[in-house]
Amino acid sequence: MILRNWELLARDPAAFFAILAALVITLLVGFTLHELSHAAVAHRLGDRTPQRAGRLTLNPLAHLDPMGTLLLLLAGFGWAKPVPINPYAMRIGAKAGMALTAAAGPLTN
Repeated sequence: MILRNWELLARDPAAFFAILAALVITLLVGFTLHELSHAAVAHRLGDRTPQRAGRLTLNPLAHLDPMGTLLLLLAGFGWAKPVPINPYAMRIGAKAGMALTAAAGPLTN
C-alpha cells in the first residue's frame, strides 16, 4: 500500500499521511475484530485456550503479527496473529466447533 502510493508523498504529503492514517486505523480495527471473533466463538463453545493466551481482548497489540502487519502496509498483503484454538475442547465436537470458529472472523468482516 505504501509502496503503491509513494509518489503521492512527493506530490501531496498531507493526502499521503491522511490515507496512511485511515489505512492504519482500518487495519487495527479490522484485524482486532476479526481475530477477537475467532477467539470469542471458540471460548463460547468451551475452549479456554484463547482466554489463556490473552486473546479475548480489544487490545490490537494482542492480535497483530509484526511481520504480517508490516508487509500489509508496505506491499498490500499481510496477516494477523492466528488465535490458538483446541478443537477437542469444544462442547459441540471438533469439526463443528472449528467450522463455526473459522467462519466467525470472515463473517465479522
